[in-house]
Amino acid sequence: MTSRYPAIAADIVKLFAARDTHAVEVAVLQPADPFLDMAGEDLRRRIFLTESETGKTLCLRPEFTIPVCLDHIASQAGTPRRYSYLGEVFRQRREGGNEFFQAGIEDLGDRDIAAADARSLADAHALLSLVLPGQPLAITLGDQTLFEAVLAALGLPRGWRMRLARAFGSVAMLEAALADLANPPRNSQLSGPVATLVLDGDAEALAEHIAAGMEEAGLSASSGRAPADIARRLIEKAQLRSVRLSDEAFSALKGFLEIDVALGGATAALEKFAADAGLSLGAALENFAARAEAVAAHGLPIKKIRYDAAFGRPLDYYTGLVFEIAAENADRPLVGGGRYDRLLTLLGAKKPIPGVGFSVWLDRIEALREGAK
Repeated sequence: MTSRYPAIAADIVKLFAARDTHAVEVAVLQPADPFLDMAGEDLRRRIFLTESETGKTLCLRPEFTIPVCLDHIASQAGTPRRYSYLGEVFRQRREGGNEFFQAGIEDLGDRDIAAADARSLADAHALLSLVLPGQPLAITLGDQTLFEAVLAALGLPRGWRMRLARAFGSVAMLEAALADLANPPRNSQLSGPVATLVLDGDAEALAEHIAAGMEEAGLSASSGRAPADIARRLIEKAQLRSVRLSDEAFSALKGFLEIDVALGGATAALEKFAADAGLSLGAALENFAARAEAVAAHGLPIKKIRYDAAFGRPLDYYTGLVFEIAAENADRPLVGGGRYDRLLTLLGAKKPIPGVGFSVWLDRIEALREGAK
């Protein structure tokens, strides 16, 4: 386990056992491609890469969700199944220390999405309440599915929906995307062969050109985005320049992103927004309402739970609920989690397997515990 956090680790393991989870350990060395393809720009920049003797690109485990899902697929275990973990992860961090401990639960295969989402949030809250007794906590929720439903209801082209969905979770990326949507740049800064290939929409030839340039510069295609991905994004951006959103639709989108209310009033606020904007949010809003009711049924402090329509988390694999829990009035989260229904299929599962989970930063919890002494 760890001699650094003996008390906290023992308490967490007992909680995980009481919550009917299967404790798992995953290898420290992991295949790098799943993280480079699916983890998100922020995490990709901070991964420690290495190579095997056969030249396969590996990385030190930067998080647990992807490795736990890969092990689940490899084991061919049935679902629903709940996995728990506690161990080190390795990332370059601005706050100091590139090795730190995380614990969490990955809840796979439960088809009752609202119930599973609420249970994940309740599990995370119970863990923090156990190791930080008496500490006031603030919970922030977002919903990727609802955001994407608004984009679709506003009639945005697929390319714009994809760009905005990818930006969800990054304030800077979302602001930049909204600025371009309001006033798309007219001229491309590309020139020469790249500009021609982008204009022609020739993704295959553009990817080959980019790969050749990377090789000439001595850059590994596994150190960041794949050439095909870069080519697709460049062509997509060029196509998006011709799209302008009406003032009415843009105002509605901005109005949605400004919704920030206590969870108890969130469903009513969303219904009012949809009615005022003349939009139908269908199943996304129904599922949101069902989840809010399921969260309340767990007895969680509803007044301390806030729904922020613009809130996301910087991991590309999230598809629905996203959440963070922090100490009240603190900047850094203690827990981060969310739903990732497409992830297991992308990792090789033969059938879709819904999933939701969370991870806890044990070093941040320990710092709070020390500060309380």
